[in-house]
Amino acid sequence: MTDLSKVPGVDPNVPNAARMYDYYLGGSHNFAADRAAAERVKAAIPQAVEVARANRFFLHRAVRFCLDEGVDQFLDLGSGIPTAGNVHEIARERSAQARVAYVDNEPVTVASAEALLADDPLATITKADVRDPEAVFSAPGVRDLLDFSRPTALLTVAVLHFVPDEDDPVGLAQKYRARLAPGSFHVLTHGTADHDPDEVRELGGVYRNTANPVTARTRAEVAAILEGTDLVEPGLVDATEWRPEDTIGDQYRGMWAAVGRIR
Repeated sequence: MTDLSKVPGVDPNVPNAARMYDYYLGGSHNFAADRAAAERVKAAIPQAVEVARANRFFLHRAVRFCLDEGVDQFLDLGSGIPTAGNVHEIARERSAQARVAYVDNEPVTVASAEALLADDPLATITKADVRDPEAVFSAPGVRDLLDFSRPTALLTVAVLHFVPDEDDPVGLAQKYRARLAPGSFHVLTHGTADHDPDEVRELGGVYRNTANPVTARTRAEVAAILEGTDLVEPGLVDATEWRPEDTIGDQYRGMWAAVGRIR
């Protein structure tokens, strides 16, 4: 698709978090307004790109962990714009039969994923608001692809900080997990101001002028979202510290991350 501004429902003048994240990761599915907002975030937090990459690398490790535990189907909420290292690409390294249902409500994300997945019978994209679990579970791309009688990996990676308190992210997570079989996993990352409150306050100011305001939460608040699951080792830690595959060194901290096993 050459002209993303022609995608129905897109306002290229209003920055969007998914397209900003795409820009952080070096993608091309973004507009000038997204790039300008992302640069303002980088001015507030110069390590913003490192945070995005750390989040992405955690996702890869968590997907591989789930597959090694025998879970080969994934419900990816707020999946974002397809870039290198999508969930289905990482999953297929372990299992050719892995199934991935992506869900997002951003039009460029959905249009891009539709083109990418057109010839893939084991991966779908659904346009839906993650705050509406019934709409997500009843969508054909989710309902007809995933077998919820078997364990599933629920992915809420860098999405619940876009759900404000009034939409009850704790209750929302519980509603999703209640539909999953025992032995499923909840994979989560969430932005926090625990380490750098002043910088994150500036970041929040930038995102307030986008389509996706951010609510940074404390470690205790993020832990509450996962309450009722059994956290696998090493528990709720910074994304850079969750089962790193090599020596990390001194990296910027800014995303709480965990994988919880569903009873």
